[in-house]
Amino acid sequence: MSGKRATSFFLPYQVRWIQDRSRIKLIEKSRQIGLSWATAYDTLRNAILHPRSHYYVCSRDLPQAQLFLNDCKTFASILHQAYQEKLLGRKANLRTMIRLNNGSTITILSSNINAQAGKRGSRILDEFALHQNPEELYNVAYPGITWGGQLLIISTHRGKRNFFNRLIEEARNGGNPKKISLHRVTLSDALEQGFLEKLKTKLPPDDPRQMMDAGDYYNFIKNSCASEKSFLQEYMCQSMEDDTSLLTYEALESCFYPRDTQWQQWGSGTILMGVDLARTKDLSAFVVVEKWNDRYFIRQIKSLKNARFDEQEALFEQWFEQFHVQHACIDQTGIGQQFFERAQTKFGSYAIEGVAFSQRTKENLAYFLKSQIEQRNISLPRDEALLTDLLSVRLNEEARLSAAHTVHGHADRFWALALALHADSRISSHPMAAEIFHLQKPTSCF
Repeated sequence: MSGKRATSFFLPYQVRWIQDRSRIKLIEKSRQIGLSWATAYDTLRNAILHPRSHYYVCSRDLPQAQLFLNDCKTFASILHQAYQEKLLGRKANLRTMIRLNNGSTITILSSNINAQAGKRGSRILDEFALHQNPEELYNVAYPGITWGGQLLIISTHRGKRNFFNRLIEEARNGGNPKKISLHRVTLSDALEQGFLEKLKTKLPPDDPRQMMDAGDYYNFIKNSCASEKSFLQEYMCQSMEDDTSLLTYEALESCFYPRDTQWQQWGSGTILMGVDLARTKDLSAFVVVEKWNDRYFIRQIKSLKNARFDEQEALFEQWFEQFHVQHACIDQTGIGQQFFERAQTKFGSYAIEGVAFSQRTKENLAYFLKSQIEQRNISLPRDEALLTDLLSVRLNEEARLSAAHTVHGHADRFWALALALHADSRISSHPMAAEIFHLQKPTSCF
């Protein structure tokens, strides 16, 4: 994560957002990366270019919306645009407006949903997921652009059930019936596009962040968050919620390797591998686990997207031989059948087992993984993608396991890990098991 030096007034992700003229545009974003600032410029610019147009800004509360209006006034001064400011009432549910000389207005509204009703013009719904009822807010705000204008939805995440996340999932994986233009900017994205250099121009010379590079700043923010879950949601655009998750973040946290551990360092235990296969829609996931002294240590994780089957087979064979895997379990459901047969032909039926996924099979796999995590019998790397997958498996109202299809996959790393643990439960029944264990004492284990 090297970062880039900022050389223009707006950073690339801000420019893309400003230039997007879609009727409905939505951005899931990291906190404090200048999106509201860029949106204020976009709003004022459009108000200048389109006389007698109207823009309504709604944030989680009036003070937050007032900050947005202050940014609009700053840009009006920069662009030498005269305006009049008008306070339309003293009560919290009334609004403040600026009116340009061309008749355009920018008005802030309270978070009261009724404040949206009956108004025509563009809507900016800032901190959308933090509103008390985002779905109802959308329902009341959307008709306001019937006669023209844009609907802008800006927010960080607030859980998987939030309407903000549902809009994203519908647009990304549900055919996008609302024709939403999606944007996504994580902290990593912002740093890669010059955010830190831009930030340094606003910081005092003695601020310790002046001496940081992009990687330092990323770790600074991550370590300052209350938890890894909080960091993933607030800064990495991952909706996190564990009230109905099979696993809790607290249970996972108790299994993390200590910080700065070289978790890929091998001992001399039993080497197991799990493989969850896909070709296009989801990810193929490969997890290698070492079992030593009745404890599991994740040593390797890799996922492939849209990879040819020969590429997947090449990775499997490389790892199987390189890490001296003693038993592997492969998802043989559907497209995995041929993969499993070819692996078994090459490495033998003692070493390769196929698992056909069914609801009952998946429950057995999942609950064994859950038991090992809750008993702290497994060591997990602090890998964001793995953590997301482990928290994505949920119990629905019928207490059946489910996981949403997202850009991050379909809990693929979860199932690959569960298959790797299942491989251990099968190895002792093999007649050659005693011959395939490493005899060398482990050099280190954590």
